[in-house]
Amino acid sequence: MKLEELQALLREMGVVGAGGAGFPSYAKLSNKADTVILNCAECEPLLKVHRQVIEEYPFEVLSALSAVLEATGAERGIIAIKAHYRSAVEAIEAELSAFPKVSLAKLAAVYPAGDEIILIKEVTGKLVAPGQLPLSVGVTVCNVESMYNIYHALDSKPVTDKYVTVAGEVAHPVTLLVPIGTKISELIAAAGGATCEDYELISGGPMMGRRISAQEPVTKTTNAILVLPSDHNVVKNKLRNPTINLRRTMSVCCQCRSCTDLCSRNVLGYPVEPHLVMRVLSNGGRGDVEALKGSLFCSGCGLCETYSCPQGLSPKLMIDQMKAAARAQGLKLPTDVAVDPNRRDADLKKVSVERLTMRLGLKKYDIAAPICEEFATKRVKLMLSQSIGAPSEAVVAKGDTVTRGMMVAKAKDGALSVALHASIDGVVENVTDRYIQIKKIK
Repeated sequence: MKLEELQALLREMGVVGAGGAGFPSYAKLSNKADTVILNCAECEPLLKVHRQVIEEYPFEVLSALSAVLEATGAERGIIAIKAHYRSAVEAIEAELSAFPKVSLAKLAAVYPAGDEIILIKEVTGKLVAPGQLPLSVGVTVCNVESMYNIYHALDSKPVTDKYVTVAGEVAHPVTLLVPIGTKISELIAAAGGATCEDYELISGGPMMGRRISAQEPVTKTTNAILVLPSDHNVVKNKLRNPTINLRRTMSVCCQCRSCTDLCSRNVLGYPVEPHLVMRVLSNGGRGDVEALKGSLFCSGCGLCETYSCPQGLSPKLMIDQMKAAARAQGLKLPTDVAVDPNRRDADLKKVSVERLTMRLGLKKYDIAAPICEEFATKRVKLMLSQSIGAPSEAVVAKGDTVTRGMMVAKAKDGALSVALHASIDGVVENVTDRYIQIKKIK
């Protein structure tokens, strides 16, 4: 298949990054890449989806990767996976001989190995400059479930379902395959229900995930639902008040540099220096304002607020506020930020995932979560915006009968956008400018 044909197919089948911001997969593929990395690092504690998918379906994932290499003309594919995911590694190695352009790169059990900038550096030795895309060094990065969806797209099967791990305070931790648009509360019920009365829900990992309501629907980027006690430290971190954090910074920040010394971007040579941001902002904007410019390239990994700071402060929160203010003013990322190419201490500052899990108080939740692909729901709510770019445009109306896999919203013409498909058989109950709701036919 030619690249243009594959891109058009992926756009029509609604394939996006199955995690993170959900970048449309068709727009990632390019004939300028010589390397395609399959990201199976999955570095946040309690997340298991991608290693489970590749363990269950290694041939399908490798076949899709091979098709992508052929369409783009890339010279090699590399599966980047942590060495201690032994079952998944064994499943890959059993199929690898049939795919001569694909190799395996085993990673250390550190956080945040899944950050694509770090991943590219670890796997290829190349450093992506601040503000640049991986393609600038000839690399494309895709995650495992996205590649699995590409496999099905090649058979003209659109994205209708999502693997989601449900973990934490639930009776039976499990990874479920559910129709996109399923209400989160149904996933918790399928995991045996919550085992504590007062709890909060985190969508995604404990480090970079966000608090959500049980009434929200599963989207194409929902990887995990964590059920945690309301007084858990991970929850408290998500509830930090920026004003109070600034006042505490002014009172107790001792400029020890721990946040900067363990910053995952700083150890690569990026000029991200959280301690200087703390100094400048707590001094009312006085000081080394150049530090603010460099810190716009913070990845948001959260190490500074959950692992590094001995005072329990949150440089990440302050940087997030700074980024939001820059976006509100229409400011673009600087292009003149230099990288220190002489950093030699990155290996000495890697953070063990096991130690991070202990520090976060999540060790008791780090248990097996088997895959269950038997799940049914009576109603789905399909958000028209589930990825970076323009929302899909509805092509159905209230009262229409739809079947699973039928396109219900098209990609917006001339924009970064993908199509959306019905995830169950049913009748359209409602169509708004934000979502399409479908009720299952009895």
